[in-house]
Amino acid sequence: MFSETPYDRASAVAYANRWAYGRNPKYYDFSQIGGDCTNFASQCVFAGAGYMNYTPTFGWYYISAENRAPAWTGVRYFYDFLTTNKGAGPFGREVPISQITPGDIVQLDLGSGYFRHTPFVVRVEGAPSADTVFIAAHSRDCNCRPLSSYGRGKARFVHIEGVRRPV
Repeated sequence: MFSETPYDRASAVAYANRWAYGRNPKYYDFSQIGGDCTNFASQCVFAGAGYMNYTPTFGWYYISAENRAPAWTGVRYFYDFLTTNKGAGPFGREVPISQITPGDIVQLDLGSGYFRHTPFVVRVEGAPSADTVFIAAHSRDCNCRPLSSYGRGKARFVHIEGVRRPV
């Protein structure tokens, strides 16, 4: 049994702004071993959710670099967790760009044929579009970068709908 609570978008965005160009020492920096983008996006979402899902293999959690769920650092696994999670932790759904808000995530396929980058939405100016959605990300660190600056490629958007906590 779970209770649903709101996702704190302001805290998630504040975290992203604080750590976009740095590394929180509580988390390992995966930049040199595949990239740190989804690790950073997970940290941002956790700052707004305040709750992890410790289900082995299919959950979403970070205890250490050696003890974490695949969804904490893996692009595909993070998407799968957020969009199918019926248990504890944050949950969301894939939406068109028109429904994206600060605190949500974007995943990009920049021509490789699969999604391999997870930026975090920090600002939307007006109607959401590639020119008005601004992101923060690790691997190639940035903050308030227009989504359109990534050029061509496919994007998918996940709107975080809330957080489930055990009762």
